Amino acid sequence: MTSATDLLPSSADTLAHRALALLSQHRLLTTHHLHQMLIPHTPPRKIHNVLAPLRTEGLIAHTVLGGKRGLHTHFLTSAGAQTVSDWPELRGRTPTTIQSAGEASLRAAHTLTGVRAHLTFLAEARAHGDEYEPLDWMPEVTHRLPDTVGEDRLVADALFHYTANHPRRLQYRAFVEIDRTTMSSERLARKLITYARFHDYTPPAGRRGTTTDQNAMLTWQRFYPRFPRLLFVLTGAPRTTLANRIEDLRRMTADHRLVNRLASQVPLGAAILEDLEAQGPRAKVWTSLAGSSELRGWTQL
Repeated sequence: MTSATDLLPSSADTLAHRALALLSQHRLLTTHHLHQMLIPHTPPRKIHNVLAPLRTEGLIAHTVLGGKRGLHTHFLTSAGAQTVSDWPELRGRTPTTIQSAGEASLRAAHTLTGVRAHLTFLAEARAHGDEYEPLDWMPEVTHRLPDTVGEDRLVADALFHYTANHPRRLQYRAFVEIDRTTMSSERLARKLITYARFHDYTPPAGRRGTTTDQNAMLTWQRFYPRFPRLLFVLTGAPRTTLANRIEDLRRMTADHRLVNRLASQVPLGAAILEDLEAQGPRAKVWTSLAGSSELRGWTQL
């Protein structure tokens, strides 16, 4: 009988291998999420055939959110994290283990909301023949910021890479901020300043570990050929409240000098998660944070 570990890491195409990679990158995933990412065109029960051996071998664990009839949510154990630690598709990403069901519950709301947004882009790519895979959404991407007043780092809720093939081939990158209305609208809008600081930052000359050529570059240019667009995805409140928060983002963009300069060079937009799920991110559900507030698709921002 073939065990889950017999499949790892000899074949990156096996479902067991891919399930562990997804759990490492996304931290927490429900059974439904794993089914949608791995085998969406099969009966939902098929995903249990993938997960059961991994649980038996102690590579993953799960908890049930919301009681007995709630969401079965899966995560890597320490053994699972060790298994994936040197996989090439996860290079540069430290596997995150969750130590208990309680910790999983605390992480779940924000993490799984981000996954919901990710799935809307995955469904769009599949429907339009674009290139976007489950591992192309990277949660919690961190960049250092200048040593000045304010936060010392930028932590994006996610960064994704998406290649559209029609009507012509175009590559997109986007930072994503997930807003569940758990912070004040002002604090949410201040995130725009953090991104603007990162956009403008050039390391001072002579900093240890940098060369003269490197010092001539803006910091973000060491990581990206073009500064990623910035997308805010909002949920967790009545539509009127979410619309007001989007308007606050637009006001910050208009009023703050650094953010206004960022908006002149980088597409900035906001949308309501439920609209993305109902219509898809290509639909006219995004509000640009600069200029006209006319709704548009995310690639038209």
